[in-house]
Amino acid sequence: MATKIKSIFLTATNMKMPVVGLGTWQNANDAQVEAAVDAALAAGYRHIDTAFAYQNEKAIGRALKRWLDDGKIARDELFIVTKLPRIAMHEKFVEDYLRQSLSALQLAYVDLYLIHNPVGLVHSTEAVLPRDKDGNLIIDVKTDIVAIWKAMEKQVDSGRTKAIGVSNFNISQLERILKIARVKPATNQVECHLYLQQKELIAWGKAHGVTVTAYSPLGSPGTSESIRQEGRTVKSHNPLEEPAVIRIAKAHKKTPAQVLLRHLIQLGAGVIPKSNSPDRIRENFLVFDFELSDEEMSELNSLDRGENGRIFGVSEMLKGVDKHPEYPFPILKK
Repeated sequence: MATKIKSIFLTATNMKMPVVGLGTWQNANDAQVEAAVDAALAAGYRHIDTAFAYQNEKAIGRALKRWLDDGKIARDELFIVTKLPRIAMHEKFVEDYLRQSLSALQLAYVDLYLIHNPVGLVHSTEAVLPRDKDGNLIIDVKTDIVAIWKAMEKQVDSGRTKAIGVSNFNISQLERILKIARVKPATNQVECHLYLQQKELIAWGKAHGVTVTAYSPLGSPGTSESIRQEGRTVKSHNPLEEPAVIRIAKAHKKTPAQVLLRHLIQLGAGVIPKSNSPDRIRENFLVFDFELSDEEMSELNSLDRGENGRIFGVSEMLKGVDKHPEYPFPILKK
């Protein structure tokens, strides 16, 4: 009998977050993102993840409005997440950028508002990732995550969001937030997949009531090669092609993607896989009718590469972020 893990209790807020959500990063095509949201809602998803920086909130808002206006879904059934962008990492910008996101999403409130990244960039109205002439991101070294958190708490007070959290934070940064928090972080959304299982972060989160939400839970096989850290080589970075995953999937008559998602869910994380394919969106949601055995979990756990499995560290896409005092990840030697 499979364990029916369909939601995660968010200790900080007494709310439940659907354990499987639709990720929408790298999906700025309006028609594609609306179709993806339609397919997800039709398949049973109620958790939709986006961000100001993804530049797709308006398209998501149109899809949500259709479902709400048609009476096919009620607002309190949805769990909508968006994020404060790196270019707004100052307490004076928090309310304005949340209001912008709410306007784009055509919602009175979101269920969860996250600080997208502890690394702040200089404020810009022209680019979500402003760069200098050499292609380096223009960082704001005065980023104050404690002051920003206090401004985030005011958004809960106002009713513009039901809960607040963070993304890409490390344990040290989370501990600094917890020391001053009147409203505790509900989740930490981080890169988490077979090759970067974040066991320490998940364990710390369980002990302190900060759930981990896994982005790129399938290992982002379509992008990992092009954005991996320069000088870091591994023989394969596609968990979907891992022999153990394929073998376990065949044993359960499931897809490799379903096994990878189920693995993270049983580790205690929420998952937000991204896809534009209606078939894959539906398949990614069908993870509640089977359970991995202790032996299968142990085998998959052994494939963790730790920091060597990280995709989204320093790459050409994020050139220069490691110079910021709040850069959250270990800087590995090449």
